[in-house]
Amino acid sequence: MQGPPNDLFNYSSGRWLVNNGLRLAERRREFDVDELCRLAAQSAGRAPQDIHTFVKLAEGGFNRTFLITMHDGFEMVARIPYPVMVPKFYAIASEVATMRFLRSSGLPVPEVYDYSPSSDNAAKTEYIFMEFVRGIKLTDIWMDLGEKEIASVVHQLVQFESQMMSIPFPAGGSLYHPNDLEKVGGKTGIPLSDKQFCVGPDVRLHMWYGRRSQLDVDRGPYKNAEAVLEAAARKELAYLEKFGRPLQPFQRERRESYEYKEQSPLDHIENLKRYLLIAPYLIPKNSAFQKFRIRHPDLQPSNVIVSSDSDQLKIVGLLDWQHASILPMFLVANIPGRLQNYDDPVSQALIPPSLPANMDELDQPEQANAIGLYHHRLVHFHYAMNTEKFNKLTHDTLSDPASMFIHRLFDQAGAPWEGETHALKATLIEATERWPRLTRGDVPCPIAFEPEDIRKTRELSERLQLADENFEGCRGMIGFETETWVPNEDYRMVAALAELLKLKVLIGIPKELRPKVEANWFLDDMDEKDYM
Repeated sequence: MQGPPNDLFNYSSGRWLVNNGLRLAERRREFDVDELCRLAAQSAGRAPQDIHTFVKLAEGGFNRTFLITMHDGFEMVARIPYPVMVPKFYAIASEVATMRFLRSSGLPVPEVYDYSPSSDNAAKTEYIFMEFVRGIKLTDIWMDLGEKEIASVVHQLVQFESQMMSIPFPAGGSLYHPNDLEKVGGKTGIPLSDKQFCVGPDVRLHMWYGRRSQLDVDRGPYKNAEAVLEAAARKELAYLEKFGRPLQPFQRERRESYEYKEQSPLDHIENLKRYLLIAPYLIPKNSAFQKFRIRHPDLQPSNVIVSSDSDQLKIVGLLDWQHASILPMFLVANIPGRLQNYDDPVSQALIPPSLPANMDELDQPEQANAIGLYHHRLVHFHYAMNTEKFNKLTHDTLSDPASMFIHRLFDQAGAPWEGETHALKATLIEATERWPRLTRGDVPCPIAFEPEDIRKTRELSERLQLADENFEGCRGMIGFETETWVPNEDYRMVAALAELLKLKVLIGIPKELRPKVEANWFLDDMDEKDYM
């Protein structure tokens, strides 16, 4: 019926160049296989003996999914979290409520059969049992789609987003069933008109990351936009005041730009306090931009299932609603990260994309690059144009430069501190320069920076930009993904290329610099505990 337990308990989809042992340990989860199967069958009105196979289906960033097939062909999914996933109870309870609420609102979201946000059960693990959506992952065909197919799929995505983002909410935070919140210290949320659901604590990952989960801070529900703007920054302040200590930047390729010196948390504390001084003035005057809305937390092709039984691709499933939050419109509206192409001037100007006129004259790598760029431009163009046509409030927010800037500043103020305050500081300096446009000149800016401080910050920006570009160049040459992840079949080759690059760099620099560079080499294992 199933594979060896270790195959079911361990991560097996790839490896990491950095801290592979730690990443694997974070993803190893033991559970009682027979009891999980029994509970799954029960959730679908079946008996354990009805189960024909129980196999690993997929492994994501925070969860492992299993496909359960019955003797009569019925299929369902069991999903369990890795140990590294936080906040377990809230995240699972909230995701279930979010899926059920959106499904009841007509969106193509899998049906949830049963769930447990606690490991205190016979299976000895948290779980969600849900419908298996038949179809093809958009990722598997994404780069092979023509313009008409891309236009059709993106049109459907925008229609679903428009439907979702038209739903009003009384507060910010995340969705829950009221009885789940009551299990956590008798907490109560703010009820929706459908009393099966309420708004409770915000489950966005950065609110709980590492030791932040130990903090007693406001995580919602948020009654207004100002509370949202302040909560994540206050959480980070509380973290630094309790756990902060001087650190070198977590991103080791950037350490040379700081002369390999530890950075003080006091600098970040100062910038967070600056942010909190200006936050109340950053709320858009347009009340429509302040309305609370929900959105998919990670809309990308791997979370979209399309039908394979018709000539036209039809979206039949939107998956992975973990860490979904309800925020004011001006903090929700954007083109999702995997669908946007803002760094490209053609996409910025919304010029209809086309392939180069001299395509036949290009060599194979140049043609591949041209096709990839064309694809990115097509997706961005059709997303923006469909949003303008079918999702007016989102389009209006996207078209407001102040809202987009405030969104960026908000993200930086709430991000976990990893030994750098530069991104937040540089954006705060930009805020002082844009202040009249951000606030329509209603009040003087409550923060200021000395000219020499601004000059040094800009010089550091240039050094960091070069470091980031070098890192991306190395990443492209070696061939690793986020967190240095590599598919199993490519690991030996990629690891060899990484070692070769290190040798070339060390040989090519003066001897006196080698110890520092080698001690901070960005593809060696490192101790991460101080950054949690």
